[in-house]
Amino acid sequence: MAERRAFAQKISRTVAAEVRKQISGQYSGSPQLLKNLNIVGNISHHTTVPLTEAVDPVDLEDYLITHPLAVDSGPLRDLIEFPPDDIEVVYSPRDCRTLVSAVPEENEMDPHVRDCIRSYTEDWAIVIRKYHKLGTGFNPNTLDKQKERQKGLPKQVFESDEVPDGNNYQDEQDDLKRRSMSIDDTPRGSWACSIFDLKNSLPDALLPNLLDRTPNEEIDRQNDDQRNSNRYKELFALHPSPDEEEPIERLSVPDVPKEHFGQRLLVKCLSLKFEIEIEPIFASLALYDVKEKKKISENFYFDLNSDQMKGLLRPHVPPAAITTLARSAIFSITYPSQDVFLVIKLEKVLQQGDIGECAEPYMIFKEADASKNKEKLEKLKSQADQFCQRLGKYRMPFAWTAIHLMNIVSSAGSLERDSTEVEISTGERKGSWSERRNSSIVGRRSLERTTSGDDACNLTSFRPATLTVTNFFKQEGDRLSDEDLYKFLADMRRPSSVLRRLRPITAQLKIDISPAPENPHYCLTPELLQVKLYPDSRVRPTREILEFPARDVYVPNTTYRNLLYIYPQSLNFANRQGSARNITVKVQFMYGEDTSNAMPVIFGKSSCSEFSKEAYTAVVYHNRSPDFHEEIKVKLPATLTDHHHLLFTFYHVSCQQKQNTPLETPVGYTWIPMLQNGRLKTGQFCLPVSLEKPPQAYSVLSPEVPLPGMKWVDNHKGVFNVEVVAVSSIHTQDPYLDKFFALVNALDEHMFPVRIGDMRIMENNLENELKSSISALNSSQLEPVVRFLHLLLDKLILLVVRPPVIAGQIVNLGQASFETMASIINRLHKNLEGNHDQHGRNSLLASYIYYVFRLPNTYPNSPSPGPGGLGGSVHYATMARSAVRPASLNLNRSRSLSNSNPDISGTPTSPDDEVRSIIGSKVKSMVHHLYFNDKLDAPRKSRFPERFMDDIAALVSTIASDIVSRFQKDTEMVERLNTSLAFFINDLLSVMDRGFVFSLIKSCYKQVSSKLYSLPNPSVLVSLRLDFLRIICSHEHYVTLNLPCSLLTPPASPSPSVSSATSQSSGFSTNVQDQKIANMFELSVPFRQQHYLAGLVLTELAVILDPDADGLFGLHKKVINMVHNLLSSHDSDPRYSDPQIKARVAMLYLPLIGIIMEAVPQLYDFTETHNQRGRPICIATDDYDSESGSMISQTVAMAIAGTSVPQLTRPGSFLLTSTSGRQHTTFSAESSRSLLICLLWVLKNADETVLQKWFTDLSVLQLNRLLDLLYLCVSCFEYKGKKVFERMNSLTFKKSKDMRAKLEEAILGSIGARQEMVRRSRGQLERSPSGSAFGSQENLRWRKDMTHWRQNTEKLDKSRAEIEHEALIDGNLATEANLIILDTLEIVVQTVSVTESKESILGGVLKVLLHSMACNQSAVYLQHCFATQRALVSKFPELLFEEETEQCADLCLRLLRHCSSSISTIRSHASASLYLLMRQNFEIGNNFARVKMQVTMSLSSLVGTSQNFNEEFLRRSLKTILTYAEEDLELRETTFPDQVQDLVFNLHMILSDTVKMKEHQEDPEMLIDLMYRIAKGYQTSPDLRLTWLQNMAGKHSERSNHAEAAQCLVHSAALVAEYLSMLEDRKYLPVGCVTFQNISSNVLEESAVSDDVVSPDEEGICSGKYFTESGLVGLLEQAAASFSMAGMYEAVNEVYKVLIPIHEANRDAKKLSTIHGKLQEAFSKIVHQSTGWERMFGTYFRVGFYGTKFGDLDEQEFVYKEPAITKLAEISHRLEGFYGERFGEDVVEVIKDSNPVDKCKLDPNKAYIQITYVEPYFDTYEMKDRITYFDKNYNLRRFMYCTPFTLDGRAHGELHEQFKRKTILTTSHAFPYIKTRVNVTHKEEIILTPIEVAIEDMQKKTQELAFATHQDPADPKMLQMVLQGSVGTTVNQGPLEVAQVFLSEIPSDPKLFRHHNKLRLCFKDFTKRCEDALRKNKSLIGPDQKEYQRELERNYHRLKEALQPLINRKIPQLYKAVLPVTCHRDSFSRMSLRKMDL
Repeated sequence: MAERRAFAQKISRTVAAEVRKQISGQYSGSPQLLKNLNIVGNISHHTTVPLTEAVDPVDLEDYLITHPLAVDSGPLRDLIEFPPDDIEVVYSPRDCRTLVSAVPEENEMDPHVRDCIRSYTEDWAIVIRKYHKLGTGFNPNTLDKQKERQKGLPKQVFESDEVPDGNNYQDEQDDLKRRSMSIDDTPRGSWACSIFDLKNSLPDALLPNLLDRTPNEEIDRQNDDQRNSNRYKELFALHPSPDEEEPIERLSVPDVPKEHFGQRLLVKCLSLKFEIEIEPIFASLALYDVKEKKKISENFYFDLNSDQMKGLLRPHVPPAAITTLARSAIFSITYPSQDVFLVIKLEKVLQQGDIGECAEPYMIFKEADASKNKEKLEKLKSQADQFCQRLGKYRMPFAWTAIHLMNIVSSAGSLERDSTEVEISTGERKGSWSERRNSSIVGRRSLERTTSGDDACNLTSFRPATLTVTNFFKQEGDRLSDEDLYKFLADMRRPSSVLRRLRPITAQLKIDISPAPENPHYCLTPELLQVKLYPDSRVRPTREILEFPARDVYVPNTTYRNLLYIYPQSLNFANRQGSARNITVKVQFMYGEDTSNAMPVIFGKSSCSEFSKEAYTAVVYHNRSPDFHEEIKVKLPATLTDHHHLLFTFYHVSCQQKQNTPLETPVGYTWIPMLQNGRLKTGQFCLPVSLEKPPQAYSVLSPEVPLPGMKWVDNHKGVFNVEVVAVSSIHTQDPYLDKFFALVNALDEHMFPVRIGDMRIMENNLENELKSSISALNSSQLEPVVRFLHLLLDKLILLVVRPPVIAGQIVNLGQASFETMASIINRLHKNLEGNHDQHGRNSLLASYIYYVFRLPNTYPNSPSPGPGGLGGSVHYATMARSAVRPASLNLNRSRSLSNSNPDISGTPTSPDDEVRSIIGSKVKSMVHHLYFNDKLDAPRKSRFPERFMDDIAALVSTIASDIVSRFQKDTEMVERLNTSLAFFINDLLSVMDRGFVFSLIKSCYKQVSSKLYSLPNPSVLVSLRLDFLRIICSHEHYVTLNLPCSLLTPPASPSPSVSSATSQSSGFSTNVQDQKIANMFELSVPFRQQHYLAGLVLTELAVILDPDADGLFGLHKKVINMVHNLLSSHDSDPRYSDPQIKARVAMLYLPLIGIIMEAVPQLYDFTETHNQRGRPICIATDDYDSESGSMISQTVAMAIAGTSVPQLTRPGSFLLTSTSGRQHTTFSAESSRSLLICLLWVLKNADETVLQKWFTDLSVLQLNRLLDLLYLCVSCFEYKGKKVFERMNSLTFKKSKDMRAKLEEAILGSIGARQEMVRRSRGQLERSPSGSAFGSQENLRWRKDMTHWRQNTEKLDKSRAEIEHEALIDGNLATEANLIILDTLEIVVQTVSVTESKESILGGVLKVLLHSMACNQSAVYLQHCFATQRALVSKFPELLFEEETEQCADLCLRLLRHCSSSISTIRSHASASLYLLMRQNFEIGNNFARVKMQVTMSLSSLVGTSQNFNEEFLRRSLKTILTYAEEDLELRETTFPDQVQDLVFNLHMILSDTVKMKEHQEDPEMLIDLMYRIAKGYQTSPDLRLTWLQNMAGKHSERSNHAEAAQCLVHSAALVAEYLSMLEDRKYLPVGCVTFQNISSNVLEESAVSDDVVSPDEEGICSGKYFTESGLVGLLEQAAASFSMAGMYEAVNEVYKVLIPIHEANRDAKKLSTIHGKLQEAFSKIVHQSTGWERMFGTYFRVGFYGTKFGDLDEQEFVYKEPAITKLAEISHRLEGFYGERFGEDVVEVIKDSNPVDKCKLDPNKAYIQITYVEPYFDTYEMKDRITYFDKNYNLRRFMYCTPFTLDGRAHGELHEQFKRKTILTTSHAFPYIKTRVNVTHKEEIILTPIEVAIEDMQKKTQELAFATHQDPADPKMLQMVLQGSVGTTVNQGPLEVAQVFLSEIPSDPKLFRHHNKLRLCFKDFTKRCEDALRKNKSLIGPDQKEYQRELERNYHRLKEALQPLINRKIPQLYKAVLPVTCHRDSFSRMSLRKMDL
């Protein structure tokens, strides 16, 4: 219970108001919130009703009478009352397919026939709600509708779309590069940066009157007018509707009941040819279903004989009627399947001989041999002629064939031609067709059970096929029955068909098969009526062939059809005496017994008369018991009597002409009476045959009755089988229905007694019989019930409404009839699942109610209701009463019985289905009642009697309580019941007293909310309530129902005057008025009463969005969609297009603003993605700044040009969630977007004055919330840009869900994967309430038609035009949304101006403005935005320059950004704004240092980051600003113009440098050089230098030059430290640069010692956030991180040495622990990577540039630092490629050697690059300090490379002539530095003589040996290699040769003594090392290398012996003390000299 109770407590309190109350403490107690707790409403007692309860509605009818509107006419009038023509009852004639409608010819008809005919011909009675189509149910915001509304949208210009494509842009740049490099360039090498340039550029157009001093009010007015011109009216037309399944309120008009057709097939018979043509052949076609063993169509007879052949029969055949000449037919197939065959049967004229003999000539003669067989053919022809003359009226079976229909359809579908020709044969080709076709179809599909939905069985869309049937099977006389046919057909499908073995009759039958066209011309129905569009009766018609569906079809009859088909099947005369062999049966339809009484109702076959009186069956020669395959079709008379019967006469036909033998001899008679006990007699009969004519009065009896004195064949046994089938919409062929109709008709006609079956029913017995027949209807078959549904329901309703009078007594059959109706409805629902719409309404019933149902006796032709026009209304009341009471009774009863009584309801779905249909009919009957009593115009209060209203209330209450009690059990059923109830109430609003209907709604609400308190998980029930509400609100007069014109007046003012709302009265501060305004914006009781439905909608929204509402968050999407849906429909509603009316409509939604403000913390954060698309994010600190009232003081360093946007964390109030600070569930992007668009709609359309008054009431905190909301809107509706649409389009999707979900998110401008993770971890994804069917798992489920732009899944590639269109709409939406935001900001600013308080919110306004400038905006919006910004600055100048200095910096950046726009209007406005900003700043303090400084900073930051920044445009803007300054007369005398000029020139200089940077965008070294130069130029403004150092750090990081990035950061830190030490003296802070010189010797250049240093306390200097202690710490931490990434762990330590004292001083143990952790990491890495191989720090190259082409670089030499292990080839390739691309590949040449370059020898038109590998160079004394690998790679300034040469110019020579030049370079700064190439400042060369070269070589070898020997672990391979090279005998120029060249004799030149000696000592060392190495090797080798070792040792000894004498010879002079010691030092190492050199 506990959790329940907790929930109940929660929900019972006033949700939003309570929350507001809690917060109102912090909210500085808004006056209005306090008022809200005690509202004076229209109800006099003070009350608040919690939001979870419904309030009492206003009595609408009363209200309208007591508050007449001041306006008499005009658009507002229509808002007040429904239009007078709201509901109409229309009788619309039904469409008739045929030219004349199908009615029987007789005039006299019995009552049942008359009723049927009336039911098929009377007009539809339709109740039309004239405006219904405008409700949301019919007016969804579909895509097509939107497209319609979007016509004529202007194209918005966006800069982001204007950016030139990458390629052309690049080309231009390359051109520039080439141009900029030409020789005659200005000295600075690149574009002239002279002011001359600026003076010559053109300014943009100046804005007129910009410099005039216009009063602010005037400016505002002008701005308003401009903003409001050309605005797009309908916001929602630009916003795709949220994605929903079919919305619950969607209604479709039910289908008009019409005749049923299956899929229709057109078959045209083109030609039939045999090998011989001797006699006429007659053909018929029909469809058979093998599986169902059923003939599924009637026969189509066609005749393709030539006129000559037809001529043979002239004597026997009357002239042919045109209707019998058809050669094409339309077949209908309701259940197409693989089992359908088209069977073609052929007959010919009867002749002597059996079928085989007669067919023989057709098989043996070939057309080709006609001349050979001429005589035989002549003979055959003359025989045929004789038979035709004599036996012309008889036929005999001849041949047949069958076509497997689905083969044709599917093969035709697969062939790629327009029409397919398929040949079908069964003879020579061994019937391969069946095999070939079937294997493809049946093989594949036989596993699946084919149904009508089967793809292969779709007959509507295959390609037309022309078939040529080449083979026929001859008929077997003993196998003519249908049974045999089915066997044959089944056999045909088998590969080894028996038929194949038969000899075929070859022929050619050509048939076309195609899908039937929609409305073919010249068509005849099965009754031979002409179908509409029959222009000419003489044209050969197409016949529609009646279908006999394979299974039941449930469609009510709508046309008169009354046909009878007779199928004689077999006759057994085996036991009959006498001659009866060639037997035919003559069939006649008789209306009496006389021979002349045969009726001409038998349809003719082909080429004969339309109807005849008799039909003959075909004769099987010499067969006493023949089978027949005849179909005789009869048109039944409408009214049958007992005398109508079928007469069968059997004849023997004599085929040979004998004397005295008649042509036909009757051999038997039998008959079938048509009626039996008043019912049509049909079915299978096995009849006895009489030998003689039947006696008088036989026709009323059946032949089974043994008539006295008659002779019968075979003893009166049944010998004749015949089947009779009726297809009739008159005869039900169901005993129960027949009985019911008969009784009801008897009641109508008062004809007693009634004969039913064998009973005669007297009047006194009628009541019971009627009751039992009514309940027996449940037993009837469903198919006939459906066919006669309309009539049946009419009759039942009649019994309910007009209780019949039987024997003078009124009998109440209401209950019985009602329950039967309910049970019929239930049967329909249960059995016809496929026929339901989305609300589960059965379409048959829906159509019945909509079109057919009418109150009985209200046929248009009898205006007086009821007998004599009296008492009509009494009946209606009873109708209504009885319709209601039993409904509720039945509801309850059937529920209680539902498990036990199968009749009433087998499943719990029943009752609701019945109720639904009954409710539907109820509303219609109410309208009819009003219509026929002329009450449709009566006041609503008096339309219905009191009792009736009570009944309705009871009904609604019953259903509601049912929903509430059962919603957990039968979810689906309750959903349906719920929607039915809602639709019912929706309908009632159109006809009843609306106040009363509101009270019904309230009662439903009450039941739901009382249940809610006790539920642990309320979301299911709330979801039902939302559906209920949504359906009611879909009423077309929803707005009117909400009384949009009532102004919530408190009782004081008796009637609301329109003017008081719109008047500018200044009295709005009076209490009453305040109260009114507050009520309009709060969900106050008065609001909820007067705007009843809107109140309910917004209350639902408030309750569900309330963060404390447990378990409801799954409904967010649903409730938001409801609101969105309503607003969107108002938006497009033509009735509300007038702005004044729209304002009224918007008034109904004012509380929405408050609700969304409450929900701010939960909204999806669209700003998160706003880190300017993937630029580096800088860290922004949020200081929660409570004084300023703006939520957050955004201290964002403008100087970091890393982002051109000050980093936006969520605006502060987002951090202020409700006091408990609990986690909110965030709404999904889609829901948030929908909510925000709704908000914008309200803001756009609401009355400005009303908004302004309300804003005045709001507290600062609330206003800031509103501003935060607007801020969010700006991000939410930002224009994505065409590129995004194209990119989305080109993404080829994996069709995987997650991929698409991500895409959706991306499009919605939403989350990156990182935030997604963050959100997941916070558990903030919306979850759906567990197990509930209603939760919308927005983030978790991808709906297929969804991306925000409704991306169709299949066709992902949109056309260019579609992309254009999407971008067009998105652009317009962005523009309109931002303009609405701008309008709202203006209202807020007005509020401040008027109240002269709350200035603190202006910062917020500015923030939104700036944010909108930062987003992608259209030119249109920006113009207005700048206008507003100028107005704001001119109204509140001190705001920018004194309070919001951050914002000032920001504004400068934004304006500059737009000054470089490619669109001139944007530039004009931006430069105007910038100029006015300077001017304003100057006027305030006669100096505009601040703006100057900020503009300069902004420019550099813009330049540093913006990719597509165009200096040409910016130059024009600068020129524009200059022009303004020159034209500004007022300030001409001041220093202002000069200052402006200075500033502009300065900006221009920066610009020029930047241009140059852009030129070198591709050349990283040059780029960094330029940035370096610019940074150097800012030596005097620390902020800017810092900015550029940061820029450089960023660039380095991008290229993974972490060491350089770290240096930049160290320099930054040093710079900050310099200025900090000036600002404050804190012992623990670094003293300045000096502190950092351990990290890098280069840092000293940051010291601030020059003369022009700015003192840091000057205003606006060092104001960036880095010039603080925490800024410094941040920089150092970043530096440490970069060093660590570069692997320079030793430097990390140095950095932390500076950091540790700061943290120690702050006692920050946490930070210290982190630092020491990092230090530990660093040192342990040093330990692990001691050798240095693991850390490669860089490779150095000397690069020289030669040639004028290089501009600045000519003759410059640099040392380049490249990534570790870069090969010479790599850098050479890179530079050559890069400059080759720039100057042309033929121009660039790489100098391959490293010799000094002689300029004179170079080609002046070429560019030369010389690249040499250099190594760091250290003097010996330095090596003492540079011990580790790191030491040897850090702080490097000197590099060396060697060049070998000989004196005669060759590079290499003999040992004694080989010299070497060592070049030592010194650079201007030590590596690593803040750039990767450093200039060479000094170069010195040392030349080594050959002996010195030898010494170096030997020393190197000795070192190698030592290294290899002492390596640990030992590496034997390496050791052996070195040894082999040292002691191997074969080594060329090896040690021995060196010794022999240089040591063999003492040099003559004393200068060489020392060298000689040194070399000698080297050799001594060398031999010793060799020995060590050998010893070591011996210990390493295995036994296999023993021999090798011995060989090495031998070689060593040989070498040693050879060297011995040379080594031992000393030079005696050296051992005397000749030279003083000092000299000795000098010559040994020229260190001292070298130092002086520098």
